[in-house]
Amino acid sequence: MFLTSRVFRWAGPLAVTLLAAVLRLWNLGAPHSLVFDETFYVKDAWTLFNLGYESTWPEGADALFAAGQTDVFLSDPSFVVHPPLGKWLIALGMAFGGTEHSWSWRIATALIGVLAVVLVMLIAQRLFRSTVLAVIAGFLFAIDGNAIVMSRVALLDNSVMFFTLLGFGAVLLDRDWHANRLTLRLTQARDAGRDPGWGPTLWWRPWLLAAGLAFGLACSVKWSGIYFLAAFGVYLVVVDALARRRAGLPFWLSAAVLKQAPATFLLIVPVSVATYLVSWTGWFVTQGGYYRDWATTPGAAWTGTLAWVPDTVQSFWHYQVAAYTYHVGLSTPHPYQANPLTWLFMTRPTSMYYRGSSLGENGCDVTTCSEAISGIANPLIWWAATAALFYLGYRLARYREWQVGLILMGLVAGYLPWLMYLNRTVFQFYTIAFEPYLLLGLTFVLGLLLPRARWVVVGFLVAAALISAYFYPLWTGIQTPFPFWQLHIWLPSWR
Repeated sequence: MFLTSRVFRWAGPLAVTLLAAVLRLWNLGAPHSLVFDETFYVKDAWTLFNLGYESTWPEGADALFAAGQTDVFLSDPSFVVHPPLGKWLIALGMAFGGTEHSWSWRIATALIGVLAVVLVMLIAQRLFRSTVLAVIAGFLFAIDGNAIVMSRVALLDNSVMFFTLLGFGAVLLDRDWHANRLTLRLTQARDAGRDPGWGPTLWWRPWLLAAGLAFGLACSVKWSGIYFLAAFGVYLVVVDALARRRAGLPFWLSAAVLKQAPATFLLIVPVSVATYLVSWTGWFVTQGGYYRDWATTPGAAWTGTLAWVPDTVQSFWHYQVAAYTYHVGLSTPHPYQANPLTWLFMTRPTSMYYRGSSLGENGCDVTTCSEAISGIANPLIWWAATAALFYLGYRLARYREWQVGLILMGLVAGYLPWLMYLNRTVFQFYTIAFEPYLLLGLTFVLGLLLPRARWVVVGFLVAAALISAYFYPLWTGIQTPFPFWQLHIWLPSWR
């Protein structure tokens, strides 16, 4: 069969990658205006590129920027609450394509979205040992509306998703590395007649260094990356403990917690911290950044046992504390805010852009027209993935499959921490950080169905593709008749 042929092993992933690229890159410059939070991140990215820090802009700067007047920024620093890396990536696109082209504002985010589809397929191949399931996972991610929208607007969350997914992949690769070396070291000890005791401390784990780097990069885009670092740090300790128990070590739990866990911490956390600090290089090497000279103002510097700390470090710490205070206290009402308890059910997707036109306006050739960029995920894919999530919880409790446990840990890291902030202003599009794990879970369930109900799986994929085609205009700002837009509002809260 073609699906098991050598041709499919490269043609399938290649076709999915090309599909993802077309859906994300086609007409990327529309609309030629700063949409939603692009008003912050695109302009911040440009001043970061020019000054080394984010500065302020005059009133009406959005229209000026879209008109090509991108040099009107001021030298006064702006208080920004997200680290610089995501904005540096946006800036690289503008440096390459020129700020006069709106596609250049978004090209870095779009390419990251395409690479994320490739990465999902690589991870699925490793998880499931099946090219068919890898292609299914990539296909679902390629055609989903949430993933498409977040790849076509210059926001930070797509980069968080990508770097945490890289970290997830590194943790996945470390599983075999860890298991093989633990077995080898224990076998060598037993063959030599030595009591393995707690077992060895495994220091050489290069995939953990890679995971630390990836999670550090995620934290350098948004602080929410730290949830993945913490969750997978705990996961690695649990995996080590279970591996030592399977190997027959009597003190497997204490060995994992007291012996291997400190080594694991030192392999991951310092790399992440160093990566985060490097991302702030622009702030450190220039003098204009926000709070850059805070410690030099009268009465501000630390005293007592911490007085020796350099002023720059004190100022940097003060900035981080101020940003943290802002984050935890953000409760400004927004018409498209969405309580995290509703995210899995997609009751309030984010409207990124909307422009209504009457006959003769903006090329409208009917009575009324709409142009929208709405963060509505493919409803069939999203709700099926949510249903699969609940089944995976049951599946893990009954069968203890490690693949299910790893997938669910991705969801734990990306979703559960937000339940601590039910009164904070948050949005449905934050779900892009854990969407890959939702889709991997859905793919796992489809893989269970495939041998017995192949045509059900095929029918599901065809229906998902048709629904994506139906919603695509609302994901990309294509002008449509207003009644066509209304037909896509399946829930009143989607307006």
